[in-house]
Amino acid sequence: MKLDIKNEMIKSDMEDIYGRGMDWNRFHEKTVFISGAYGMLASYMVCFFMYLNMYTQISVRVIAQGRNEEKARERFGAFWDHENFRFYAGDILYPVKDIPEADYIIHTAGMANPRYYTTMPVEVIEPNVIGTYNLLRLAKEKNCRGFLFFSTGDVYGKVASPENMNENTMGMMDPLEEHSCYGESKRLGETLCAAFYREYDVPVTMARIGHTYGPTMDVENDPRVFTSFIKCILRQEDIVLYSDGSARRPFCYIADATAAFLLLLLEGTPGEAYNVANTEQFVSVGELAEILAEIPEKKVSVVRKVRKTEDNYLEAKLNPGNKPSEKKLREMGWETHYNVKDGFERVYRCLRDNYRG
Repeated sequence: MKLDIKNEMIKSDMEDIYGRGMDWNRFHEKTVFISGAYGMLASYMVCFFMYLNMYTQISVRVIAQGRNEEKARERFGAFWDHENFRFYAGDILYPVKDIPEADYIIHTAGMANPRYYTTMPVEVIEPNVIGTYNLLRLAKEKNCRGFLFFSTGDVYGKVASPENMNENTMGMMDPLEEHSCYGESKRLGETLCAAFYREYDVPVTMARIGHTYGPTMDVENDPRVFTSFIKCILRQEDIVLYSDGSARRPFCYIADATAAFLLLLLEGTPGEAYNVANTEQFVSVGELAEILAEIPEKKVSVVRKVRKTEDNYLEAKLNPGNKPSEKKLREMGWETHYNVKDGFERVYRCLRDNYRG
């Protein structure tokens, strides 16, 4: 999806984030480097910084990194010629060059699609480890003011009480299991972040991100069930469940998540990790399907079937009821503004008029 602040829904999200009361002037005349910039979460952060440029008196230079310029142009065409926007086509698996300054670094690049865990596990590991190392070196070199690493709740592994995981919880993970290529490499990424903070005083914080959704989701290629549900209602097709729908997850709307990321970048304690989730919206897959089926103008049905074919999707089965506590983040003043029904309605309305699937 092309990001354009002129889109009513997207502009509304940007205004909501801006109204959260953070000291946005800290970004004035600063440079923010964002890896994996055209991804689902990162692109909303790029959009917010460009909102600051276009609708406030705050001027912030944005360097959006990615390996595919065509994808970047498709996502950021509305900003491409802005004087404060620059696309960096380098690969973070190599040292980042030709960047005169980087006051803030947001490292989001990675391959989180579970289909890659079985087909491209090496490529899943590389940006989480090699890319993290290279960007931490860049942060040290540029004496950056803030570094945010996008981690994941997968770092917890299998825990005894998944219904209440805080940042000190740590479970078991088999390093030889297929799914571990993602979780273990994120664990090492966090270890690198903590090490660079202790040895070089790089002010890095880590966001352990839970289930997040928004209009920037890739509804055609993202295999997660809630993305598939959105594709179904966009196509006016019945939502198909291939499980009993009992697995429960906290779902966080992208505007709430983006506000959390920016808060951590500005106010997070260096060397520490924070869960970014919305446990107030802790619902089962089956409940979510029923909610989404009611959203489109012409309601659809929820149908339960048995999966007959393999599609390389590797489901996370360690903790069927993951509920990471975001108490630490809320104690910093973070609030959530959207419930599941309202958030997914916003996604549907934003995608509906432009969907060509």
